[in-house]
Amino acid sequence: MRILLVQPKMTRRPMDSGLKSKMSPSLALLTLKALTPAEYTVVVLNENVRRVNFAQAADLVAITVTVDVLPQASVIAAEYRRRGVPVVAGGIHISADPDSAAGLFDSVCLGRAEATWPALLADLAAGQLKPRYVDNLADREIRPPDHGAPDRAYIYPNILAASRGCPYQCDFCYNSAPGSTPFIPRPIDDVVREVRALGRRHVLFVDDNFIGNPRRTGELLNAMLPLNIKWSAAVSANVVDYPDLLDLMVASGCQSLFIGFETLNQAAITAVHKRQNHTDRYADVVEQLHRRGIMVNASIVFGLDEDDESVFERTLTWMKAHRVETVTAHILTPYPGTALHRTLADAGRIVDTDLAHYDTAHVVFSPAKMTMRQLQFGYERFYRDFYSWRSILARLPHDTARRRAYLFFAIAYRKFGRITEFISHLIPLKTMGWFAAKVSYGL
Repeated sequence: MRILLVQPKMTRRPMDSGLKSKMSPSLALLTLKALTPAEYTVVVLNENVRRVNFAQAADLVAITVTVDVLPQASVIAAEYRRRGVPVVAGGIHISADPDSAAGLFDSVCLGRAEATWPALLADLAAGQLKPRYVDNLADREIRPPDHGAPDRAYIYPNILAASRGCPYQCDFCYNSAPGSTPFIPRPIDDVVREVRALGRRHVLFVDDNFIGNPRRTGELLNAMLPLNIKWSAAVSANVVDYPDLLDLMVASGCQSLFIGFETLNQAAITAVHKRQNHTDRYADVVEQLHRRGIMVNASIVFGLDEDDESVFERTLTWMKAHRVETVTAHILTPYPGTALHRTLADAGRIVDTDLAHYDTAHVVFSPAKMTMRQLQFGYERFYRDFYSWRSILARLPHDTARRRAYLFFAIAYRKFGRITEFISHLIPLKTMGWFAAKVSYGL
């Protein structure tokens, strides 16, 4: 039996180049591959790097779905179903809002693949595919993905997850959706084996929150000390409460951390129940990381109910003053199934239901203290100003050891990403090993 695993083509935000969509493979699909018995033939297809060939034989098509790709996933599914091939869907959006997939697929899977995929395959073999498979959380198993041979289509395939889920439930996050996967750490020995198997000097942990359990993170970092690698990850802003953990991060090779600051306004933070953030400590977070030579990628959200038009300049000024190396900015997006979506929908404030626009780069709701146009324009202007030459030079790290990576990310990936993308067609990025290493610092 032949199974085709598909990641639909992602929507490109205005500030993104094609480099982003070719950055890394889907761990979700590689996990499905690992869970599939050897007697099946499995083909993994990422539409961001290769076109779907509908003439390719398949007995089952499985699609991983984030909210913005649901429209494209439905197009792929419709064509395969027209050809008589059953199509199933899973992923974070399907788990949070399964009703949005009604009628689009033959079956949907909610929650961890470890809990749903084996049962689905058994039913498929018996010709009794059910319309829905639900993770009942009877166990806490997390299986490592099947990375297989390196795929040269990707710039940075060295990714893994040491855990799933997050212990917090912020209103705008999928973790606030009913039935979301709780925080589940993987066995430490299992993670270390995967790092060794990747065989790369630089790796990126794609956990929702790498310090979801700080004690356990410390144990993992101690186990990573002999690996002699460089790594990056995403953590919550309360990382500053664990100075010993920060020291251990440096000792084990941490190069950069992605941190969800979200906003400088404490009232806005409180309103969305992000209880792990305290804005009066943000400066200390950045200072403590910089003191240890760790670069900062600050995640910021514009459009919270406390935001007015002044939020863009205020945020830009703060980021420049504290020499934050890179920012990933988002327009507040009410993902279906989340607490934020329920709040805005009940208030009649959601004005755009085209899920292709739910990519954090479009305004799909009516803001409280500015117009939709002001929010859209302010967001786009913030990105231009943050990666202007003046801002890049103003944020130049004091630590000369970080400057090369900082300048490379800011200029080659962010400011001139589309030119770099063009060059990559002439000189394959895999022949430029330093590119992936430098870009990974800012991911």
